[in-house]
Amino acid sequence: MDNPTFIGNSSRFTKKMPRHTLTGNIQRHRQFPSRTLGNRRDILVYLPPGYRRFRRQQYPVLYLQDGQNVFDAATAFAGVEWGVDETAQRLIRQRLIEPLIIVAVANTGPDRIHEYAPTRGIIDTKGKRKKRSRGLARKYAKFLIQELKPFIDSKYRTKPEAEFTGLGGSSLGALLTMTLGLWFPNVFTRLAVLSPSVWWDDEVIVRGVLALEKRLPLKIWLDTGSAEPGWERARNLCAALIDRGWNLYDDLEYHEFEGADHSEAAWAARVDPVLRFLYPPGVPLKPVTVRSALGTTV
Repeated sequence: MDNPTFIGNSSRFTKKMPRHTLTGNIQRHRQFPSRTLGNRRDILVYLPPGYRRFRRQQYPVLYLQDGQNVFDAATAFAGVEWGVDETAQRLIRQRLIEPLIIVAVANTGPDRIHEYAPTRGIIDTKGKRKKRSRGLARKYAKFLIQELKPFIDSKYRTKPEAEFTGLGGSSLGALLTMTLGLWFPNVFTRLAVLSPSVWWDDEVIVRGVLALEKRLPLKIWLDTGSAEPGWERARNLCAALIDRGWNLYDDLEYHEFEGADHSEAAWAARVDPVLRFLYPPGVPLKPVTVRSALGTTV
């Protein structure tokens, strides 16, 4: 939240109004409905430079969770945005990444911990009351895959295939991202996993990776900050991925950022290398065919 701005020595004060910081061609879809989840949320869509001019060109898509924090300081937690729009604009214009569409999917506040959690894990392991999440990640995936993605693919000039579709998030959003990558590699193949909540449900995500028979066709960015509580758990996830066949600095990029904490500012500082790794210029990923965990209706 913004701190109030005090004027002079008066006890009266005015609240500083947040400024919007959207950059580039960004389309807003207010209160996008989900029949699966029974709620609504705002969707922001960043369109790359040249989108209007090159009318026959199609673009890969990156879906980012906690969409309030992605583009706009006016809606971001504590007024700190990731600056994905500014970073993407710069990298595309410098031809350091391929032009892409970025979809910021807002969370729904109190339901966030339920929608992003893959299991009914305990929300606060140190609390006296062991309140559990409802573990709605599979329902949230159905919303993304069967409701939002078809809308985006129909309205914008996307490359809808899995090899061009990415998913990203931080904290619980990163746990969700990694989980959906394991469950639906036929839909999402480029994953941005920033400071994931590996601790969730006794490292259920690590167990999920180790349960794989072989490596899935996923390109994964995984990171953590050394000032985050329990940051070492990210090493366990990295080790599990390597054990199942991912190769460091090939299809897996892992980083421990010295002194970085668990915050929007820390994740904003990593957007540049994340986009460069997941969307290098002119280097398409190989197409894959994998069965969906949602069945043939996806």
